[in-house]
Amino acid sequence: MEVSVSGTGIIRAEFDNEQVGRQAIIRIIEDNGLKVLASFQPLVKTSNSDNECCAHDHVSDNKIDDHDHDHDHAHDHDHTHGEAAAGFQQYSAPALSFCMLLAGIIADHFIHPSFFSGWLRLLWYSLAYIPVGYPVVKRGLIYALKGDVFTEFILMGIATLGAFAIGEYPEGVAVMLFYTIGELFQDAAVNKAKRSIKSLLDVRPKTAAVLRNGNYIQISPDEVAIEETIQVKAGERVPLDGQLLNERSSFNTAALTGESKPSTIEKGETVLAGMINQEKVVEVKVTKLFNDSSLARILTLVQEATTRKAKTELFIRKFSRVYTPIVVFLATAIVLLPALIVQDYIFRDWLYRALVFLVVSCPCALVISIPLGYFGGIGAASRAGILFKGSNFLDLIGKVNYVVMDKTGTLTKGVFQVQNVINFTGDKTDWLKAAAALESKSTHPVAKAIVDYAGNDVNLEISNPEEIAGGGMKGLLNGKEIFAGNSKLMKMAGISIPDDVTALTDTVVMVAIDGVLLGYLVIADEIKGDSKAAVEALHRRNIQTIMLSGDKQTVVNRIANELKIDSAFGDLLPEGKVEKVSALKGDPKNIVAFVGDGLNDAPVLALSDIGIAMGGLGSDAAIETADVIIQTDQPSKIAQAIEIGKETNRIVWQNITMAFIVKAIVLILGAGGLATMWEAVFADVGVAMLAILNAIRIQKKNFSDY
Repeated sequence: MEVSVSGTGIIRAEFDNEQVGRQAIIRIIEDNGLKVLASFQPLVKTSNSDNECCAHDHVSDNKIDDHDHDHDHAHDHDHTHGEAAAGFQQYSAPALSFCMLLAGIIADHFIHPSFFSGWLRLLWYSLAYIPVGYPVVKRGLIYALKGDVFTEFILMGIATLGAFAIGEYPEGVAVMLFYTIGELFQDAAVNKAKRSIKSLLDVRPKTAAVLRNGNYIQISPDEVAIEETIQVKAGERVPLDGQLLNERSSFNTAALTGESKPSTIEKGETVLAGMINQEKVVEVKVTKLFNDSSLARILTLVQEATTRKAKTELFIRKFSRVYTPIVVFLATAIVLLPALIVQDYIFRDWLYRALVFLVVSCPCALVISIPLGYFGGIGAASRAGILFKGSNFLDLIGKVNYVVMDKTGTLTKGVFQVQNVINFTGDKTDWLKAAAALESKSTHPVAKAIVDYAGNDVNLEISNPEEIAGGGMKGLLNGKEIFAGNSKLMKMAGISIPDDVTALTDTVVMVAIDGVLLGYLVIADEIKGDSKAAVEALHRRNIQTIMLSGDKQTVVNRIANELKIDSAFGDLLPEGKVEKVSALKGDPKNIVAFVGDGLNDAPVLALSDIGIAMGGLGSDAAIETADVIIQTDQPSKIAQAIEIGKETNRIVWQNITMAFIVKAIVLILGAGGLATMWEAVFADVGVAMLAILNAIRIQKKNFSDY
């Protein structure tokens, strides 16, 4: 067995025995002391049964959960739906069966050759049955020996072999043939959905040109260290997150944000892995390791999203496990009970009705089309720059009736600039430098604005810096206490504030040293261009909007009035935001989504029913806590995400309704002797095909207008 481990945390192994190989991979993981969720996915299957399998390592609760990542028809059975299996062998068996079945039907109904009867006719249809029937019956027996008796494989095996037993050879072959063809179409649809999701974001560059010993050398991105310099040529993808060292360049960010419009990045600004350099050769100073990059994080989120099931999906799977044995017992009753109550009871006729009943009862249409619908929803959202962390959140977001939004960085750009400086006493240059030195210890956008305004020549030493949530900063400068923040912070410090300063409607940062208020800075933020459209789109859907902010109430009111937000609350500490959302959640009828981007938003994101993080400028804590991530930082994507969730839910329930209605009708007709195997095939395979076609509609739909 050969084993290799990639820098992205994927273990690849080639082995002769799949079970032995998996156990070996698990031992490797455990020997390295890793806490992982190992997902095994066959990548190659060849005629000599050699396998190549990969284990994706994700942090978990110190357990190994073995998934095949292939659809499972409600029984978590591995149908071996690997893409590598697609090809001539996959289609040759049903093609052979189809040709033999067609020839047999022509002989039966048109040519009528004298030799095509008796044992020769049985042999012909048996040979037509084996290529498609043997794999299904074998799989059913394997699962039955393991204790899982009531599977769709057993249903199909009993139904088709029963048809042979009563002399209905063509129908027995046809049922298994169309079941197999339906499986192939289902596999193709599921694989296409998975490829669609993977191809959206699987744009990891294979190499990086890193500067070492005065020369650029090509190495794997996961071997590049922080602070090293990499070179990205025009047309190449950026391999790692970093800071641009050149004056400026234009980058295509579609892989990360879903937006095709190029973005101009200036010197010193952040460049993210996955962006495409469009102008000239640039140099980038690496700030994050490959596995910590924004692209790696997005890839992980999308991969994990497909493993988190919606309640509807989980219910259907549980329902199918109960439903399947029930229909088996009902089919048995259809055969046996009439013998007690029907005078002209004919065993063959009632057995045929029971076989039709079994074929119709197969739950394939439900357990394939439903996850496929969610795959499509996740893919459609990803293309729009919206990342759902699981299909369960697709379900829930469509029920949201309250959207609570943070102000800074969500509805406003979060890019603050100092508009004015008011000095009360002394030289404003001195206290401004002191304030900048203190604010340099914070990552808040307001703090950055003050540092930028003061310039780069600030070299004062601040000791014991402390960030006061919702207030500002405090620290020690040459043994003297220095405060920089809002009126709330000044009152906490016992510093008096003039009434005319308190009355200001703009964002104000006051600076006090040794208990004396020295002056203040007026800071301005700009509303995002699509914030108003975002609020209007939510109102069109009868969704109430609320804005929460730590900024002063006068600033909050001004922005709320401009954007027509229903309610707005300012002067809030993080716990104040938690209280507001908790109050909303006190009514069980409310489904609350909170949208934020800052570190202090993480508790509210976790508390809300749906946490939505602005992923472009948002903090890592907010993004990790959130259920949905908007990569473009556009609030208008909130309504788009809600619409994608609603459309996904509509398609899923359309499929459930259609499958139940058609199956119920044909089940009743079959039990009454009014439906044949051909109708049963339509009720099973035909409905599954229609449900699949309906499910993939969402992958084609354009949600850009929402």
